[in-house]
Amino acid sequence: MPELLIEIRSEEIPARMQVKAADDLKRIFTDGFAALGLKFGAARAYSTPRRLAVVIEDLDAAQADLREERRGPRVGAPEAAIAGFCTSAGVAREALQVQETPKGSFYIAQIERRGRPTTEVIAELLTGALWNFPWPKSMRWGAEAAGPSSKLTWVRPIHTVIALFGGDVVPFSLARNDDTGHGITAGNVTAGHRFMGRESFEVVGFADYQAKLRAAYVIIDPEERKKIIWADAEKIAAQAGLEVTPDPALLDEVAGLVEWPVPLMGRIDDAFMTVPAEVLTSTMRANQKYFALRDPVTGKMAPRFLTVANLLAKDGGAAIAAGNERVLRARLSDAKFFWDQDLKSTLESRVAKLDSIVFHAKLGTVGEKVKRIGALAVQIAGVIGADPAKAARAALLAKADLVSDVVGEFPEVQGIMGRYYAQKDGEDAVVAEAIADHWKPQGPSDKCPSDLVAVAVALADKIDTLTGFFAIDEKPTGSKDPFALRRAALGVIRLIIENGLRLPLTSVFEKGYEALNSRAVSGMIEGAIVKSELLNNLGTVTHTSLTHLPPLSDLVSNILAFFHDRLKVSLKDQGVAHDLINAVLGTGAEDDLTRLVRKVSALKSLLDTDDGRNLLAAYRRASNILRIEEKKDGARYQGPADRSLFAADEERLLGARLDEAMPLALAALRKEGFAECMQALALLRNPVDAFFEKVTVNADDAALRVNRLKLLAEIRGALDGIADFSRIEG
Repeated sequence: MPELLIEIRSEEIPARMQVKAADDLKRIFTDGFAALGLKFGAARAYSTPRRLAVVIEDLDAAQADLREERRGPRVGAPEAAIAGFCTSAGVAREALQVQETPKGSFYIAQIERRGRPTTEVIAELLTGALWNFPWPKSMRWGAEAAGPSSKLTWVRPIHTVIALFGGDVVPFSLARNDDTGHGITAGNVTAGHRFMGRESFEVVGFADYQAKLRAAYVIIDPEERKKIIWADAEKIAAQAGLEVTPDPALLDEVAGLVEWPVPLMGRIDDAFMTVPAEVLTSTMRANQKYFALRDPVTGKMAPRFLTVANLLAKDGGAAIAAGNERVLRARLSDAKFFWDQDLKSTLESRVAKLDSIVFHAKLGTVGEKVKRIGALAVQIAGVIGADPAKAARAALLAKADLVSDVVGEFPEVQGIMGRYYAQKDGEDAVVAEAIADHWKPQGPSDKCPSDLVAVAVALADKIDTLTGFFAIDEKPTGSKDPFALRRAALGVIRLIIENGLRLPLTSVFEKGYEALNSRAVSGMIEGAIVKSELLNNLGTVTHTSLTHLPPLSDLVSNILAFFHDRLKVSLKDQGVAHDLINAVLGTGAEDDLTRLVRKVSALKSLLDTDDGRNLLAAYRRASNILRIEEKKDGARYQGPADRSLFAADEERLLGARLDEAMPLALAALRKEGFAECMQALALLRNPVDAFFEKVTVNADDAALRVNRLKLLAEIRGALDGIADFSRIEG
């Protein structure tokens, strides 16, 4: 069957857009073909800085002819209804047939439509792609681009379009809807590398296309370019006795900047190696797209870097490497100057400057936030077993590097620079590490702090942010989350769960509310041993714009519900369904996330077994019977059932097993032995199965019927006491 090849060649596409754009182009065609009933085989997308390409194998040559029978209005229906049916079906009135059915006579339309050639469909889809492609940003181009009649936009100016189906050019042209008459016409011609393969050439299919591009110094597969870059970079580094610092995101970006990757090594002047490695790496990565190298033994950054050129230079790349060294030298000179300037002041001396930085118009300055964080950190430290004095000290200094020159130039190293400045000032090592780690975790792949002082400060920072923004009604809505509150909540969840903390969130939110609602938060850290007079004067918090705080109960309830939603997202990645969390939460508000997760885990383990699944089925059966009978009787059946009225062996056994299992389950639940609790519930499986198999609930004897309904209510109540099984889906 024929193969389809599409290529759109343009000026340089931003690296961050390429892979998604290629996938979007593939999706436009595959979804379009599928919607029109065209069958096809494998579909692949490729991208380089100057082209998007899609190849689809084994594509039908034409749509299949359509034959269908469509039933219309009843015979005798109004003529307007019959005419509307004829129009929608595309048939004439006299072509309608009558079909007799048990429900009456109906008009039937026999619809036959010949399928279109696939080339027509390709041209139609390509037109839609060029006019309506989902670029994050696009532009007009050409001399006429400034005019209002230039409608067609693309991320960068388009040069050529290939559209080959079965080796033949698809008839396609597109006017740009401007006054010049210029347009885009599909063909079989493309060009290679901008410098090393500029000549145009014709292609007859994908294999020919890929081979000729490679001969013209273009590798179309970004994954292959990444492998080449990394393999060559490791080889070059190893020759110097070094290794490349892994950076997957940078590798993705660099692979989108070159069509023919050529890694080259450059040198960093030794004078710059006194600057923290994070600063050097930050400017190299962000501005120059360089890979850092390190000593494989010590792990320290080496005075070398790797850049990836986009051509084979005659001198082996010496001039290119030298040019990059000169550019880097200028950038690192600025970094070293900022670093040297920052070393002239202590970190603590910068704290006062935070009062001049607005955190939020309604939540005061960063200085005020620091004081709230200090108060919360001390409270949290006392609960989780951290040193309150060190937590208070770390909280005081945590944001001070924001007013340093280095962080002003390189914001991504905030916290890290605070650690360097704290170490230089002789601060406690635990305090210094807490300053660096209090921002973490900032994402699902970010390492979570484990030292309890750092954890206390990180929790305080995030909880203050959440409490504050919920208090001023700046909650996330839909896809909008301008203050990254979802990320903050997930950070709190990870800090608590990964460290196994027993932290009652309700009381922490109340302390956060208290800090927002008070002009004097110093009382919240009473008893902490502090090293600075600044921390002794926490009573200066003033929120002139923060008036009308919501009721405490409403605020805590809203934040806790928000956390439960975020927890569902977090556990979903671990294969835990949201309905299990709902089932556990159904027994009452839970603010101890560690306990909640353990209970959910135990419930999941139970339901992953045959005993658990059958027990859930029995619960549903019991609940359904009770719901029907209670509605019919207008009564609510509640246990305990009278054991003396049991008439069948199966109900006696079930009653005895309930009397045995439930005390065990509840005792285990009180001790938070959730696995043991679920094991006790599993004991009910066999007697419940036997009861439903042998015993008739709706017995003729009214007293016996009521007693058996109460026994079912015991099953329902027993399980509902552990988790709300009615919320479990599937």
